[in-house]
Amino acid sequence: MSRPLQRGVSGIQIPDSQSKEKTEKEDLDKKAPSDQSPSSLWLRFPLRLLFADSNNSNNSPSKYGNITDNGFASDPFIVGSPRSRLNLLHFLKFSLLLIVVLALTGSFWWTLSISSSSRGHVYHGYRRLQERLVSDLLDIGEFTRGPAKLKELEFCSQEFENYVPCFNVSENLALGNSDGNKLDRQCGRELRQNCLVLTPVNYKIPLRWPTGRDVIWVANVKITAQEVLSSGSLTKRMMMLDEEQISFRSASLMFDGVEDYSHQIAEMIGLRNESSFLQAGVRTILDIGCGYGSFGAHLFQSQLLTMCVANFEPSGSQVQLTLERGLPAMVASFTSTQLPYPSLSFDMLHCARCGIDWDQKGGIFLIEADRLLRPGGYFVWTSPLTNARNKESQKRWKFVQDFAQSICWEMLSQQDETAVWKKTSKKSCYSSRKPGSGPSLCGKSHDIETPYYRVLQNCIGGTQNSRWIPIEKREAWPSRANLNKNELAVHGLQSDELAEDTDSWKTAVNNYWSLLSPLIFSDHPKRPGEEDPSPPYNMFRNVLDMNAEFGGFNLALLQAKKSVWVMNVVSMSGPNHLPLIQDRGFVGILHDWCEAFPSYPRTYDLVHAAGLLSLEFAKPRRCTMLDLFIEIDRLLRPEGWVIIRDTVPLVESARALTTQLKWDARVIETESDSDQRLLICQKPFYKRQSS
Repeated sequence: MSRPLQRGVSGIQIPDSQSKEKTEKEDLDKKAPSDQSPSSLWLRFPLRLLFADSNNSNNSPSKYGNITDNGFASDPFIVGSPRSRLNLLHFLKFSLLLIVVLALTGSFWWTLSISSSSRGHVYHGYRRLQERLVSDLLDIGEFTRGPAKLKELEFCSQEFENYVPCFNVSENLALGNSDGNKLDRQCGRELRQNCLVLTPVNYKIPLRWPTGRDVIWVANVKITAQEVLSSGSLTKRMMMLDEEQISFRSASLMFDGVEDYSHQIAEMIGLRNESSFLQAGVRTILDIGCGYGSFGAHLFQSQLLTMCVANFEPSGSQVQLTLERGLPAMVASFTSTQLPYPSLSFDMLHCARCGIDWDQKGGIFLIEADRLLRPGGYFVWTSPLTNARNKESQKRWKFVQDFAQSICWEMLSQQDETAVWKKTSKKSCYSSRKPGSGPSLCGKSHDIETPYYRVLQNCIGGTQNSRWIPIEKREAWPSRANLNKNELAVHGLQSDELAEDTDSWKTAVNNYWSLLSPLIFSDHPKRPGEEDPSPPYNMFRNVLDMNAEFGGFNLALLQAKKSVWVMNVVSMSGPNHLPLIQDRGFVGILHDWCEAFPSYPRTYDLVHAAGLLSLEFAKPRRCTMLDLFIEIDRLLRPEGWVIIRDTVPLVESARALTTQLKWDARVIETESDSDQRLLICQKPFYKRQSS
């Protein structure tokens, strides 16, 4: 009578002669203790069980069974039975455990023996493996989320063509800001616009610098003929309008020349002309209510950097037109909050009919101007009030004069409607004032170096700052960009640290241009399928550095003779190096990238973000990476470029998002750091079709 088949040996029967062997096996199992399970027995006698067959040659009887004539075993420890396969599995586990223990032991002693430099290579190798794993997981996540998550974003409606979040008038009124400060920044509860802003119907690529400084396309900005021709600030009047273009002719005989105006200011300070500003310590100028930027445009040729600030304007915006001309500008208001600049940031403040009533609110606007002004800096004010005839205006003018004196400003000169003051270079001036003659000095708790839209303070700030250095004692530009040892010590840096940063960015900029050159022909994008457009067409002029650190990218662009200016942004998420950037003769701003940037759509040619994604998204944020990219798209001009440099996983994640924004994207390995990648993107020229 045959016995049941063994699992895995279908069609083959076990002979009756093996019944005795089975009985011996059962007796053995009965004699074994209850805790002697096959697994425990395997752990106790692994080698014995493995080599049981070899120890019982010639089919001699075995304690555990023997081999039959047909080659199959009745012994349960041989592979043919279920228990034998289980025991083999235990043996493999034990072997693997032994190998791991030996490997870890060897690795431990090897690790102790290698040098510190070798450890660095091992660590970087481990990081690459870890980042590769994260990248793979991100890819898996994208596949599992499905194509719905990668759906291209829709376009915004026409009302968003010139939309500036946080400054929209109707939005602020809806939030209940009807107290006269409707143009103030309100970013707390704004709705996110998950759509792409289109260009106006007849939008054209801006003209190449420096032609674009003097001529812009009418369709690119929101302005009416009446706004062009209406009276306003001094520089607003220096414009001419034709069918398609607006021309800014500062030397035109039809208008007061800005060249004569700037020459007058230089003489009032005691200089020969405006070209002597640099020798007097003037490099950066804050132009409040700048008109359309003609004052800064003229001074730019003298290597002076002028930042325009003005209120949000739904139409005829000073900031929008200034940026369209390729000049520094941003939306900001003096009405209720401090500007997001460090104390002691500018060498000169300029206000030509800027609309600020400096005599209002007890002189608090002048206190904020004093905070921003460096020791020995100049305040230039052009207003009919300085040359008024009626008693009310004369009273207001007298208040400004007295208040300026109480905060240690010395009036240097007054000619026609222009007056020039010089801020004191000596802190002792404040202690020598008569008691109660002016605002008090801010205490340490109120004297914040870089406030972020904090309520205006009614005390003099900056006096306790270690950066209190008169402008006449600073190095003249361009030597100022390389701060001396003592100036760097104020910022907690060594000379070799800044030199290393400078060399690193010089190499990076060279690499950027070598990569972009095949993509850009004669400083403008090539349009596949069309003839190359003849200059002047799009080039890099307005550059936004979203994570500026020490300002090294800005310096490298200037050293490479690029005709650009850079808005250096210091994120609220990282160390505050904005005072260092300002002291080097650059301009910048403190900003929270979960909020909208204070600028109009289509205002930057190049957006640069090195290490920003790691900084912003290393921990949970109230915004997403997609929110950030939508904001970049809003700020970027058509056919503008984005350069992102970050870790491999974050760059891969960013590349996945570019499909939603319709960007052309290329990922490129960096030569200097294999742990990072470059993501180079170009925004397409999508625009609204005329109805």
